[in-house]
Amino acid sequence: MSKSPPKCEPSGAASAEHILRRLEWTVIRRLDGAIHGNYRTLFRGSGLDLADLREYQYHDDVRRIDWNVTARLGTPYVREYHEDREVTAWFLLDLSPSVDFGSGQVRKRSVSAEFVTVLARLLTRHGNRVGAMFYGERVDTVIPARSGRRQVLHILHRMQDHPERVESSPTNLEEFLRTAFQFIPRRSLVFIVSDFISVPGWAEALSRMAQRHEVLAVRLYDPLEMNLPDLGILVIRDAETGEQLFVDTHHRGFRKRFAAAAERRETELRAGFRQAGVDALELSTDDRLVDAILRFADLRKRRSQLACGGLPRHLEAAGTA
Repeated sequence: MSKSPPKCEPSGAASAEHILRRLEWTVIRRLDGAIHGNYRTLFRGSGLDLADLREYQYHDDVRRIDWNVTARLGTPYVREYHEDREVTAWFLLDLSPSVDFGSGQVRKRSVSAEFVTVLARLLTRHGNRVGAMFYGERVDTVIPARSGRRQVLHILHRMQDHPERVESSPTNLEEFLRTAFQFIPRRSLVFIVSDFISVPGWAEALSRMAQRHEVLAVRLYDPLEMNLPDLGILVIRDAETGEQLFVDTHHRGFRKRFAAAAERRETELRAGFRQAGVDALELSTDDRLVDAILRFADLRKRRSQLACGGLPRHLEAAGTA
């Protein structure tokens, strides 16, 4: 009997069906109830139908107060809705050479494949449609949105078959997002799965995307990209351009400069997400996928609760008078 592949790293011989079945047992079963039950804020529907009116209660969203009824009755009333939970989701997948990096057994591309498989299956199990767009040196693959388990297998299989380039021109996420914006006209749930190693300029395109769609940035990274340990003399190769450089990691000053440069990249990256108003889920090659998704879902839930706020001060005063 052959050995199972390492955690998060599908072997070349492993079929898409085998990977999906493994994830259904190890990850999806645990997430399914949590994501679609206690963590409804992770996926939002696209339509709302008015169901009823009731008196305002603490922690209700003040944006749902019906001011006409409130003024007529002298008591705050809020609208209740039937929410359309049907979602069309798109996975915008960066498959440029830098995503093939991994300092251990697991590469960023493998983390991306497992994340896409898990989220796509969670969505399709509830009748939603999922599609995907791949970026290598340019947008080279578009998989139209469909529902069902077979669609998840199709996306995963196409990811496995997507060629790995030894080198290419620098990644241009701005071009990728601009193309996707033109291709996805209707409001959708959009996952941008990338390490965000790109030429500058993507934040504005991301902001424009977020104005039309519900956007989640899924940032892939490897711990070695943050801190370089003392490994002696190494040959460092730029995955995007193929350029090679000899470095002495034993030199403490070099390691400090490397860490400082990594910190600057992190600051710029988070500033780009804030500028676009987009939440980011960070996935490391040494992280547990299920734990990362649950942490992120909990964060989204808390932010949604904070966004609801409380009653305006003049209504609070009226209520206590």
